[in-house]
Amino acid sequence: MQTSYLHKFMSPRRHSPISDAPAGATCGEPARMGVLFDLDGVLVDSEREYTRIWNRINDEFPTGYDDFALRIKGTNLNDILGHYYPDPEVRANVVKRLYEEEGKMVYSYCPGARELLERLKRAGIPMALYTSSNHAKMEHLYRDLPEIKDYFDCIVLGDMVKESKPSPEGYLKAAAELGLEPGAWVVVEDSLQGVKAGKASGGKVVGVAGTLPPLTLEPYCAAVVETLENFPYEILGSEVW
Repeated sequence: MQTSYLHKFMSPRRHSPISDAPAGATCGEPARMGVLFDLDGVLVDSEREYTRIWNRINDEFPTGYDDFALRIKGTNLNDILGHYYPDPEVRANVVKRLYEEEGKMVYSYCPGARELLERLKRAGIPMALYTSSNHAKMEHLYRDLPEIKDYFDCIVLGDMVKESKPSPEGYLKAAAELGLEPGAWVVVEDSLQGVKAGKASGGKVVGVAGTLPPLTLEPYCAAVVETLENFPYEILGSEVW
């Protein structure tokens, strides 16, 4: 079942989803904020490579959209296939080519990403990962960066939700698993669909302007940074630091 994969990465050190209040909070104290991360282009330096991959796929299997790679950022694979590749044979070839290209990728952290994860972990901040990625890609990620899953209390994949970004469903699911109070979270995203999903979830959004210009992200964000080296820690509350 889908939830078994998510619960596999639930950590006992911080939250229980059925607790009455976030860990570390007592009556009269402000709720502890959580941080909900996107993966590609935020934590791992893969977004530019995915742009190249999807551009090559679009050249081979034209969709009619010159900006195809940009259009689909933050969208899960099933939605991409269903919307842009109605022909079953073409769809199968697209998936084959995508998996071939993904298999050649080597994942590494974006600037400031691991330092941010370490600092939040030391501070006891609950963290979740919500990504449109599937299980096969995540297993590849864990081979390249085996420690990354240990930072998160829960991980939500694209096939665990009915609606992909810009729907907030995945972030709301992650927040519920962390036991956070309504709106007591920060979403960290880099795609337009992602920042829209984060804002719609009711939390604060930090945009990472890696693949899109800051002006595109700003209407949906409380803050926009060039890299996670400039993460605005004050957004989590000064008492944490």
